Amino acid sequence: MAEHYLSVDQVADLLGTTARFPRRLIEERRIRYVKVGRHVRIPESAGEEFIAARTVEPIRLRRVGLRRAA
Repeated sequence: MAEHYLSVDQVADLLGTTARFPRRLIEERRIRYVKVGRHVRIPESAGEEFIAARTVEPIRLRRVGLRRAA
């Protein structure tokens, strides 16, 4: 199965940010990327992995019953 590659601008749209943020991720090597000549492409799965790794699930608070004061 062929991987679909995205440009920096497309990844920025996916993340809802400006192009500066994905470029910073690339510079800091916090996301996988491929260089083709002078072009930088990010695998679509790398964008999804980045989002999944930073997704914070809500915690479920235990319901505490009413306690009576002595």
